[in-house]
Amino acid sequence: MTDSLWAGAPCLAMRVSRVSRIPILMNIRMAVVAVAASLTLAGVPAIAQDKPIKIGVPTAVQLQVGRDTQEAIKMAMDEINAKGGILGRKLEMVVADETENPETGISAIKKLTADEKADVLIGGYTSGVTLAQLPHISRAKTIYLGIGAASPSITAKVKQDYENYKYIFRTGPINAAHQARSVVDFISGMLIGELGFKKIAIVGENAKWVQDLVPVLKKGASEVGADIKLTEFFDTSTSDFSPLLSKVRASGAQYLIVILSHASSDTFAKQWHDARVPIPYGGIDVKSQDGDFFDRVGGKSISQIAANFAVRAPLTPKTVPFFDEFKKRTGRVPVYTAFGAYDSVYAYAQAVERAKSFDTDAVIKALEQTSMPGIAGTLEYDESHDVKAGGKYMNLLFAQWQDKGNRVVMWPKELRTGKMIMPPWMKQ
Repeated sequence: MTDSLWAGAPCLAMRVSRVSRIPILMNIRMAVVAVAASLTLAGVPAIAQDKPIKIGVPTAVQLQVGRDTQEAIKMAMDEINAKGGILGRKLEMVVADETENPETGISAIKKLTADEKADVLIGGYTSGVTLAQLPHISRAKTIYLGIGAASPSITAKVKQDYENYKYIFRTGPINAAHQARSVVDFISGMLIGELGFKKIAIVGENAKWVQDLVPVLKKGASEVGADIKLTEFFDTSTSDFSPLLSKVRASGAQYLIVILSHASSDTFAKQWHDARVPIPYGGIDVKSQDGDFFDRVGGKSISQIAANFAVRAPLTPKTVPFFDEFKKRTGRVPVYTAFGAYDSVYAYAQAVERAKSFDTDAVIKALEQTSMPGIAGTLEYDESHDVKAGGKYMNLLFAQWQDKGNRVVMWPKELRTGKMIMPPWMKQ
């Protein structure tokens, strides 16, 4: 009897133990509920605390603009994550190759928004691709910070139809109209004012951003006293520039302004050099901004003056440290998309922190109030969500390729770092 009595003791003990644990479990559950409620009241859903923030990056991954976009975003992410992330959430990057094709670009946006569920998009390169992507970005209701495409038509959508396109911002570069005005300033101040070169030829690739830019450039240059001897567009697939260079020679121009991004800058430089064209050239040549361009063309870009948006100079407190860290990490000098990419990550992070929320509309309102030192100047957005240009904001800098691949800033004059040289076959 004694044995049978004690045989039930373990079961009794287990029941008592379970009963005694009930208040403890209830207290734990109440504590969890209380913490979740406090986080929700703070504008941060508790379930999302450990979930990373996904930065979707649509870019032309095979080009240096695409590689530098990714490197700059990773730099900014590493810095922010090292400080605890944004409202306690770490950042991660997902990439989709948009190439330079509108259909591929649309697929990239769909992949990042529908499949990857990106919280924000940072990227872009070709204006035609970006314009094709806009309706899909709008439908996905995902914030997009553009860093490569320059057509004013992109951000014009925001002003025309704010409710549908409020998600679109351009952190860089300055739009084509602003770029045109900067080239006009270069023509007026340096080419005409200092060198006496009034006879100008303008050639550009047949792309949307160039079509937006050239009419503004031609009108502005004429107004400051330039004699425009030739205006010519060429196909982006052109591989033989001999006929075009012959037209430039025959025009009587003293200086050649080029506007190109997708065409072969390398081929153009080599053919200009090998033909000993007696006309110096420069302008907006995106691929000649690459740090390895001079070496890549065997030094044949000697004397070319290429526009850029930042150089390793104290434009803001961020400029020199950014250039040095980028060079340390990659071994190369960054191109322009890197500036906007890095700044966009910080602009988004600061907007979320000001909004104290990841809610898209709240973050958009906070982004509209952005004012921070960027890589190329103070970053602020105008009423069209376009990056502000001129003065303390982003500008075009004109730097010349000189001996041994050194780049010397020519314009603006106050930032000049050396003397201009002419092509070696021309009289100095």
